[in-house]
Amino acid sequence: MRLRGKKAVVTGAARRIGRAIALDLARRGADLVVHFRTSGEAAASVVREARAIGVTAVAVEADLAAREGVDHLVHEALAAFGRVDILVNNAAVYRPTPFDSLDELAWDEHLAVNLKAPFLLSLALGRGMRRQGEGKIVHLADWAAERPYPGFLPYCVSKAGLVGLVRALALELAPQVQVNAVSPGPILNPVGFTREQIEAIPMRSPLGRLGTPEEIAAAVAFLVAGPDYITGAVLPVDGGRGIAP
Repeated sequence: MRLRGKKAVVTGAARRIGRAIALDLARRGADLVVHFRTSGEAAASVVREARAIGVTAVAVEADLAAREGVDHLVHEALAAFGRVDILVNNAAVYRPTPFDSLDELAWDEHLAVNLKAPFLLSLALGRGMRRQGEGKIVHLADWAAERPYPGFLPYCVSKAGLVGLVRALALELAPQVQVNAVSPGPILNPVGFTREQIEAIPMRSPLGRLGTPEEIAAAVAFLVAGPDYITGAVLPVDGGRGIAP
């Protein structure tokens, strides 16, 4: 329970990977801000489970595509706990964007949620962490940041930008705050995708299977609760997909 008493914000924490991360941090003792955009009932379920574990948890609704939503999340987190020790930027937009129909709106949507919001949250909460003398920030990147695939151009670019943000933030916030990323490979099939869309996403990996949300949560916990001598790192949790031909 190394994280007992620590205050954590997890974006996109109501479902799937975000849910697994939030509940894993709760089991390690962290109090939680469970961010969601539309999945209110699912967020409430995470809050109930976290409270049953024995930590304090609150749900905060915010649209991270808008600056007002980011500011609201920061305000509510600080109002709830007075400080934030851990920030996990997990929320993301992931939609097919075929090149022939790609437009500025799709670009702006992906970059706003996947890159600008993590920057703004890190800016606001990272400064507070630096003032208090310690903190951990973990971004959820993607193996596509290094090996983009067709049909998802804004998503791949946003995640490549996020990797650059991790390294730059690590320099800006050192030595008080450690900033790292977990880079998942194929973990869960995207919600709402057709079979054809799923099959179009390359999922080949040397380990021959999809990963699990719990494996991503364990990697996040390693960067949050493990050694403090790691910053600016991108930890692949992709079954070897990044090295596959």
